Amino acid sequence: MIKRITLFVFVLSSAIITAQKNNTSPYSFFGIGEETSYKTVEEIHMGEIGVAYKNPLKLSFSNPASLASLRLTNYSLGVESKLLRITDGTNSGSASSSALSYLALGFPVSEKAAFSFGLQPNTTVGYSLTEEFRDDEDTLTEVNLYTGEGGTNKVFAGFGINLFKDFNVGIEGSYIFGNIENKLLNRRDEVILATMHKTKSTLKGFNVRIGAQYDTKLNEKLMLSTGAVIDLESNLKNEGNEYLYTLVNTSTDIESPRDTLVNNSINSTIKKPLRTTLGLGIGEENKWYAGVEYSFQNALNFEDGILNSNTKISYDKSSRISFGGFYTPKYNSISNYWQRVTYRAGVKYKETGLVVDNTSINDFGMSFGVGLPVGQQLSNLNLGLEFGKRGEKNNGLVKENYINLRLSLTLNDKWFQKRTLN
Repeated sequence: MIKRITLFVFVLSSAIITAQKNNTSPYSFFGIGEETSYKTVEEIHMGEIGVAYKNPLKLSFSNPASLASLRLTNYSLGVESKLLRITDGTNSGSASSSALSYLALGFPVSEKAAFSFGLQPNTTVGYSLTEEFRDDEDTLTEVNLYTGEGGTNKVFAGFGINLFKDFNVGIEGSYIFGNIENKLLNRRDEVILATMHKTKSTLKGFNVRIGAQYDTKLNEKLMLSTGAVIDLESNLKNEGNEYLYTLVNTSTDIESPRDTLVNNSINSTIKKPLRTTLGLGIGEENKWYAGVEYSFQNALNFEDGILNSNTKISYDKSSRISFGGFYTPKYNSISNYWQRVTYRAGVKYKETGLVVDNTSINDFGMSFGVGLPVGQQLSNLNLGLEFGKRGEKNNGLVKENYINLRLSLTLNDKWFQKRTLN
């Protein structure tokens, strides 16, 4: 077992170097980037529900209390490809990105408790925006080019235990870290030098979440599941530098810095308020499940004016409501492979909390997926699609129509086996 843990830690350490999820969304321009979903691929394909659901053969990122029901060691790997179609009502364009979604390991330490750890992206930044100014004769006089990259990751560890019949509790701690670089290049007609405003931020902090689950048997087949998770209030430290300098005004991407006008250090705190998620579901074990989930949180608070300097930007309360579930025709079928396939679907609606020029940025998505049994083992290949839209094309904003293709592999093993004496 120690060798297996060591190998997984090595893979995890290697993945941290390349795990920062690429992004192409204009909305990753704001704050510390676009927040990623703390869900497995299976949960996302059910509309992001999962707080009330647990499975003895699968990890759940929604609620650490679900670990108490884990019966086999589980390796989970997820990847994602995103396709965007962006329009402001007049102009349109497309973009794409692909990256690792998560890498995680969970294993039971007793019949009533289990432990997990892994890596996930936390927020992502990746944008390139152009702002043009023209005179009365429609001649281009000034251009602003906004670019950004980076984001934050989180390394997490969770523990869940069954306190008494049908009641589980759990706790998860995570260390958040990452780097963000934002640039604003200003070019003016008939001006020899351009101006560059650049910020480089290093972010780090800790987050703790606690959860609980309780099941009630309605009859011999039906089970009613409830769950709750609280992400405690946390602080994210932001340290770095702000630069303002001139450079040769050329049309190439090669920088030739001249004079440094500003070189200031950044030292601030981003306060993330408490977030509460509640879930309710009903289903038949190994057959079907349907659930609803609701999450809400107060507005983010930025102490400094660097990551929140635009006066047209503000933050409000955020929330999410999701509906979804799965259906497996016959999980133990021997003669028909497709009867052992799990079919998933769900919908979600998010109020992201981001307000741009007095317009709230909301997100609506529908998802579909399948879980394909792999070989003779209790392992699965999960794949599916999510379709959705975010933002508006009014007030100079942009609307995103997105298609997300997700894939995950869950492998199960048994580490602790009793040896029999001959």
